[in-house]
Order: sequence, then C-alpha cells, then structure tokens
Amino acid sequence: MSMQTVSLNKAYGGTQGVYRHASHQTRTDMTFSVYVPPHTAGTKLPVVWYLSGLTCTHANVTEKGEFRSACAELGLIFVAPDTSPRGEGVPGDPANAYDFGLGAGFYVDATQEPFARNYRMWSYVTEELPKLVAESFPVDTNRQSILGHSMGGHGALTVALRHPGRYRAASAFAPIVAPSQVPWGIKALGGYLGSDRQTWRKHDAVALIEDGARLPDLLVDYGDADQFLTEQLRPELLQGACEKAKIPLTLRRQPGYDHSYYFISTFMGDHLRWHAARLKG
Repeated sequence: MSMQTVSLNKAYGGTQGVYRHASHQTRTDMTFSVYVPPHTAGTKLPVVWYLSGLTCTHANVTEKGEFRSACAELGLIFVAPDTSPRGEGVPGDPANAYDFGLGAGFYVDATQEPFARNYRMWSYVTEELPKLVAESFPVDTNRQSILGHSMGGHGALTVALRHPGRYRAASAFAPIVAPSQVPWGIKALGGYLGSDRQTWRKHDAVALIEDGARLPDLLVDYGDADQFLTEQLRPELLQGACEKAKIPLTLRRQPGYDHSYYFISTFMGDHLRWHAARLKG
C-alpha cells in the first residue's frame, strides 16, 4: 500500500506527520496522522491508537490533544485516523445532522444501503490502517494500545474487547459505553447495521462485557460538567458491567470539566503514562 505525505513538522525532537492513502475498505482517500518520537535508528517503538469523536477528523487531536510532549518522553508512536469516509459520492446523514454519516462512522462496518459501500470503519481501523502503519513506521506490533474520546471511546473499548490479544491497554475519555441504550448509538447502529439489535451487541462495550469479553483493566475519565453525560455517555452502565465481570475499572469523575479538548488535553498525559506502563511492562 502506498501513501502520500501531506505534511511533516518537527515537534519535541520527533516528527508529526499527516498522510493520505487510497483505502480499499472505504473506497475513498483517507487521511491520518502519526507522531513518531525521537529514537535510535532501527528501534521498534510501542504504538498508541487514538480514535476520535463525532464531527472530528484526524486533525482535532493532532492540533488540540497535547500528546506530543508525553509521547516524546515515553517513546510512544501516536496514530490518529479519521472518523469516517469522505469524498464525492459518499452518503451522509439525509438531514445533514452531525451524529450520523460524515464524521460519524461509529467504527462499524455498515451493512445497510447506501452506507455499506463506504462505511467500513471497523475493518479500516482494525485491519487496513494497522497494516499500512506497520509497513511504514518503526512500530513494534507486539506493543499496541488504544484510547479514544466519546464516539472514539466507544470504538476504542469495543476494538480492545474484541481483540484482547492485540492491545495491552485500553482507555477512554467520556466514552459512549452502551450505544444500544442511548440516542446517538441507537441512531447510528440502526442506520448502519439495521434493526436487529442482536447484531449491535458486538459494537457495544457494556453488551460485550455482558457476553463474556474481558480486559485486564480499564481507565476512563469523564467530566461532571459534560453536557452529554446523563443522556449519551452513562458511565454508570460501564461501572456496573465491570463490577459484575470483575474487570478492574478506574473511573475518574473530573469536577468542572466538559466534553471538549480542554478536558482531553488536561488528562492526556495521565492516560499516556498509564498506557506506557503497560506497553513497557
């Protein structure tokens, strides 16, 4: 697979790059960013995957996430994909809403028309992009972890729960933990996967845990001033599922913080240090 370099910038002694490639999964061009920290030539480095939330592209966390200092210190590669296919002919929400279609792929492979042709974000982030990144950057594929925000927190948790041998750690900022039970998720899963709610369970972290999926531990932060907390995020559902399954969950309620990148950037360093301890242990 070939890719085009969109931009390269030096940061904290490493390199922040933005890249574009033709995706076989989405049948569109896809853009993603990769930060490679300073390192000795020939060294393979652990990689942290970051999945973004509704309306975002690769650029939101790349420009606002404040991860590079910690990644340089800890020796972590940081990869940020887009959240959906884009381009001419890619269908969006019929009413141009922000929570479905463009910028809202929900990290599933759609089965419903007209979305099935392009909206294959599950296969993109779990198969195609990891292969491209492993071929193109100094990644140690035996040391991978994943985190995300909101819709991307949903994606990170479900990807980790369904690939327990691949990711050594998983964490999330303000994740949608039970999309089958909240308006954002019901709209997205119904629109992409159809009306059979049984097929939704493999894309619902709480349902996956109820059905037997396990992780060694989890770190989740949310702000108690998050405007989406009670209707869309519902962290108490994840807490209950983890307690019942005996999954160690560190669930941190951050007073006064909202859903924005001010919140994410404040606690990004904590998450990356938590990941680094598991990636290097």
